[in-house]
Amino acid sequence: MRVRVSAALGLTAVTLLALPACSTGHNEAKKPASPSSASSGKPASTDNDAPLSLAALEARLLDETDLGDGYTRKPERPSQHDDVTVLDCPALNELGGDAATGGSLDFPRQAEATFTYGDGSDSEVSEELYSDTASKLSDGMDRIFEAMTGCPEYQVLAGSNAIDITTQKTSPPRLGDEQWSQLMTFSAGGRDSVVKQTAIRDGSVLMIVSGSPALVDRHLDKALAKATAAR
Repeated sequence: MRVRVSAALGLTAVTLLALPACSTGHNEAKKPASPSSASSGKPASTDNDAPLSLAALEARLLDETDLGDGYTRKPERPSQHDDVTVLDCPALNELGGDAATGGSLDFPRQAEATFTYGDGSDSEVSEELYSDTASKLSDGMDRIFEAMTGCPEYQVLAGSNAIDITTQKTSPPRLGDEQWSQLMTFSAGGRDSVVKQTAIRDGSVLMIVSGSPALVDRHLDKALAKATAAR
C-alpha cells in the first residue's frame, strides 16, 4: 500500500512546519498486531459488503451544515512531491517515509474534506473516507497505524525541514468493527502542534477523523453516522 502526506491529515502541523504533500512507494511490511476492537479479539472481517463508489463516499463526507456555524471548508491543495526520510524508526521506513507524518491510505476509493473553525489558527478538523473489501481495509489499517505508533519518538526529514514527532496511542471509542486512535505531536523551530487521529472501520467503509483533539471528539459520532448511513 502506498501512503502519502495529505493536506487534510497534517492539518496545523503541516502548515506550521511547512511540509508539502508527497507520495512515495514502499515495501510490504509484516503485518503487526491489529488495532483495538470492540471485543477481546479482532472481529471476523467479511467481504459481503460491496465497496462504495467515489460518488457515494463524497456524499457521506461531513459538510458545513453538519458541523454548524463557524466552519469553513478548505480548498484542496495540489499534490507536490518531496523526499521524506525517517530516522530512528525502521518500521516506518518499511512502509515509506511519508507514512511517518500521518499520511492517508491509498485505497482505490477515497474522499476527504478539511474544515477550519473560527480563525483557523490551530482549530481544524478533517475527514477521510475509504472503501474496499473489509479484509483489505483491515489489513491496510493495521500496517500503517501500528507502524506509526511502534516508535514513540522519531524524526522526519522532509526536504529541508527537520521535524521531531512523538506518538501516543489513545483509547478509541467502541464504534464499528475496528477502532484505532493516536495523538501526534509535531515539533520544529521551538513550536509544537498536536493532532488527534481516530480511525473506525465499519464493514467496507474506513473513516479517519483528524485534527484538533477537541474537534475530533466533538464530531466523530456524527461523522460515523453519516459515513455508514444506508449501507
